[in-house]
Order: sequence, then C-alpha cells, then structure tokens
Amino acid sequence: MGDVVRLISASKKDFVKMTPMERKESIFKSEGRVIMGQHLLFAGPGLVRGVTNSELMFAFGADMVLLNTLNLDDMGNNPGLCGLSIQELKERCGHRPIGVYLGCPKADFDVNASKHYFASGMVATPEHVEKALNLGADFIVLGGNPGSGTSISDVVECTRRTKERFGEDVLLFAGKWEDGIREKVLGDPLADYDAKEVIQALIDAGADCIDLPAPGSRHGISVSMIQDLVQYVHTYKPGTLAMSFLNSSVEGADPDTIRLIALKMKETGADIHAIGDGGFSGCTSPENIHQLSVSMKGRPYTYFRMASTNI
Repeated sequence: MGDVVRLISASKKDFVKMTPMERKESIFKSEGRVIMGQHLLFAGPGLVRGVTNSELMFAFGADMVLLNTLNLDDMGNNPGLCGLSIQELKERCGHRPIGVYLGCPKADFDVNASKHYFASGMVATPEHVEKALNLGADFIVLGGNPGSGTSISDVVECTRRTKERFGEDVLLFAGKWEDGIREKVLGDPLADYDAKEVIQALIDAGADCIDLPAPGSRHGISVSMIQDLVQYVHTYKPGTLAMSFLNSSVEGADPDTIRLIALKMKETGADIHAIGDGGFSGCTSPENIHQLSVSMKGRPYTYFRMASTNI
C-alpha cells in the first residue's frame, strides 16, 4: 500500500490524479464505508431542474456514481446527462468517481428489441468499454439489466475479455446481483450452481470487485450468506473488493427501511455499498442516499463528502 488517500477522505485534488488501481486501493483503505449511487440515464433529465441526478447524489453523501443505460452509440440520446459529456459531468461533480454500467446479454438475445438497451449502445463490447474509458469513465461494472437474459457465464466471459484487453487500465466490477428469475443471483440458496465457484471464475477472469445482492433488499438473501461470500472474495485473492448492491426496487422505500438494510450490508463486510436507481426520474431519493451514507460512515464523513466539492 502506498500513499493513496482513502476514498472517503479524498477530494478533487486527489481524484484527478488517481489511476484505476490507485482508486481500487483507496476503496480498500476506506474500511467498508464507500457509498455508490446509481443514475438511470434514459429515465429523463432528473429530479431537479438545472442539475443532474449524479450531482444530487454526490451532494447527499455518495462517494461514487454509476451511470446505467448510457447509450455509447448515440451520446446525444442520454437524457439524464442533460447535454453534458462525461468529462463535463465529472467537472461539475468535483471529479468524484463516475463509472459506467454495461450489460452482458446472451449471444442470441436481441438487444434492439429490448426497452433496456438502445441500438446495442449499452452492451459490453470491447469497443464500448474502450469508448467509455476514453470518455472519462473511472470504472466499469459488468452485469445484466432485468429482462436482458444475462447469465453468469456471459458475465464471466465479458470480464475475461475486458481484462485481457485493458488490464490495469480499467477498474472492473462484475457479478450477479439482479435479474434473479431466469438464473438466481449470487447468494441465493435456491441457485443451481456453487456461488464460490462463480466468484473464483470471476476473479480468475480479472474482476477487481465482485458484486453481490444486499441482504434485506432481495428476497431470500440473508446476511450470513453474503458475509460468507464476501469473506471468500477477500481470502481467495487478497485485495479483491466486494460490493453489496441494494436494489430490487427497495431503494425506493423510506429512509427507515434503508437504515435497517444498511446495517445488514455493513455486517457482510463488503467494501462498497451501492444503492440502485429505482425511484423517480432515474435515481433513488436523495434522502435515501443520505441515510445510507450516515448509517455506513457517520455524519462527519457524510458531511465531508457533501461539502468537499471544490477542495
């Protein structure tokens, strides 16, 4: 470990000089207190006129933001960006980490027929990964939006292909935390596969962070199940990160519910705690971002993130 500042204490002057692997180290050093918000871009311009949802989530305590449904084939067709480029968005957000979610649909899935994808512009091809990185994405998350038909094997293959091509130039997240109807999510006791074998395959393929469902937000997922998988992630290849993802529409619940789930997520030992975009106009409520942040890292670090835009 070098002199990298931990993410929860970092500000603009730190973010602008971090490499992808330094960003990974800064997350690791934050001891399970990093908060990620998710911004659904095709849902519209956002909750508040004049600012993006990404800015709003950072203002309420998020340390990272994940852009979902970014149309890389038509950058003008991303309503949630409000006409901004990724670099301009990062400038407005004080260069806090902003990443891109890319789907890994099965080979015979017609992405053009799905409401979850625009003209294949959100699919995890090498060209799209390269474009996202060139546009300024600080990390890439591989998965499959609900209804996309994505399987674990698709995510593993996309992970391997992406890491082989980009190596340490990409901070790569991968896993199975949603769309658990066709194929159960990691940690589901009814899954017909061994979750640890999947995690091993993802890490061997090059994943820097393994994404898991949050207990209390997805049905059938308990703290003990996810805690066991997080511990496996941390021991199979020390330094690999784990993320617990609160979604399945529960991100649209009240702050009291978010507080209860946050404490469960904390118990899992995950390094990053993400909250989904299910709510109104492309993100959860700012109050829920704030509650998750306060529950995970207390008021002082939350207030620092809220106020440290320009330092």
